[in-house]
Order: sequence, then structure tokens, then C-alpha cells
Amino acid sequence: MTTDAHSEVLTAEQGTSLWKDAWRRLRKNRLALFGLWVLLLFVIIALLTPWLAPYAHDAQNLDMGATPPSAAHWLGTDIFGRDLLTQIMYGGRISLAVGFVATAVALVIGVTWGAVAGYVGGRVDAVMMRLVDILYALPFMIFIVLLMVVFGRNLLLLFLAIGAVEWLTMARIMRGQVQSLRQQEFVEAAISLGLSPATIVRRHLVPNALGPIIVYTTLTIPSVMLLEAFLSFLGLGVQPPATSWGLLISYGAETMEEYPWLLIFPGAALTLTLFALNFLGDGLRDALDVRGSGD
Repeated sequence: MTTDAHSEVLTAEQGTSLWKDAWRRLRKNRLALFGLWVLLLFVIIALLTPWLAPYAHDAQNLDMGATPPSAAHWLGTDIFGRDLLTQIMYGGRISLAVGFVATAVALVIGVTWGAVAGYVGGRVDAVMMRLVDILYALPFMIFIVLLMVVFGRNLLLLFLAIGAVEWLTMARIMRGQVQSLRQQEFVEAAISLGLSPATIVRRHLVPNALGPIIVYTTLTIPSVMLLEAFLSFLGLGVQPPATSWGLLISYGAETMEEYPWLLIFPGAALTLTLFALNFLGDGLRDALDVRGSGD
């Protein structure tokens, strides 16, 4: 065998993977890369906020009050004399935490529910998905408000409450993926080897449905963050002394005519993060869609 032929054989054997192809296509999408780097920057800042924040979270100067941006306070101060940049940095920690944790809760419930319904099928599938349809018909905002009123308002409950109403679409997506994969040869081979249904779902079906799961996850995080901001705006979300972007926007909206920077800067932080997540989600959807790729 010649050297060139041997090289071609090695290249063919090495091949490439779905994830390498997806990353290659994602790198060509400038908006998606912009979203990825912005999201990474915000996450790093959130993690390092206690060391990066210019002032203490609870530091206030009532005599100073609300002041516009200056050399001492780059984004100004609020009505309590607290540095707004510090408040935004600490608020980002909670807003991002709500987005990621609540989405993780929705992911676990939705993937498990949809995988079981899709794999078992029959009456079990019909009953499980009719329950999803019923929950879809309920006004989820009222459900969250009732949870907060009955069990009290705390951060952990906020994570669970939002995650508990965001899993329905994920369940439908996962069910459809499992139903399409259930008749594949690798699943039949796993059944013939005597693997349990739980093992087949966990080790074979869920990993092969990771593409749609990842895409929907990146699109769920911004919707969860927006929902938290709306709840905080209504006074049902994060409670002082903790803060979030939604709570800061709520405070800023009350004084927007006198102190517009109190609304502009927290709103800009939330908007930029939502855009970044949506750009990344759209880019991942295109990158992982092999049928829609032109290469």
C-alpha cells in the first residue's frame, strides 16, 4: 500500500464526530460566538463578584443618595447611596443562578418524563402526555404565585417553582426524540443483550437526544431569567437584602424620571444576557441540525 493510500485510509478511519462538526459550524456563526463569549464573561464576573466588586454589597451612604455615573461610581448610585455597579454584579449572580438552576430542574423533570413516556408508549404514554396537556392549559403564572404565597418567598422555592412549570415543552421534545430512536438498530441490540429499560434510556436514548436537549436548554435559560425578572418586578421574586436584575429594574422603574440610570444599566445587563443566550441557542440549533447544514 502506498503512503498516500495509507494516509487516506487513516483519515477515513479517524473521521469526525457530530460534536466536532457542530463546533466547526458554530465557529462560523459570529452572533452565536458573540453570545457564547458574552455569556462566559458574565458567568466569570458572577463567580468572581466578591473579589471584583468595587464596594461591599451592603455598603450605603444615605447622605449621598442617588447620584449619576462618576469616577468614584462608574454607573452611579441608587437612592440609598449604594454603588449601582456593585448591585448589578451581585444581582447578576442571583439572576444567572435562577436561570441555570431552574432550567436544570426543568431539564431533569422534562427529560425523565418524556423519555419514560416515549419509550414505554401505549396507555402509559397517553396518560402521561394528557397530564402534560392539562398542565399546559393552566396559567403557570398563577401556579407560581400560589406556591410563593402558600410556602413563603425564598430563593430555593423560586428555583423549584420556576423549574416546575418550565419542563412541559422539554417533556414533549424528549418524547418525540425517544419515539424516533426507539426503533433504531442499536436499541434493538441493547434489548437483545438483556439490558433493562432504565439502562437503555439512560445509556442509549438520552445521549443520542443531547442535541435538541442542549438547544432547548440554551433557549429556556433566558425565558426563566425573564420570568424571574417579572416576578421580582411584581414583588414576588427575590427579596431584599438579596438582589437580582429584576429587582433592580423594579426599583429603577419607580424612579426612572428622576434617576434614569437606575433603570438603564440593570435593564441593559439583562437585555445583553438574554440576547447572548438567544444568539447562542439559535447558533447551536443550526450547528446541530445536520440536515440543514450545507456542508
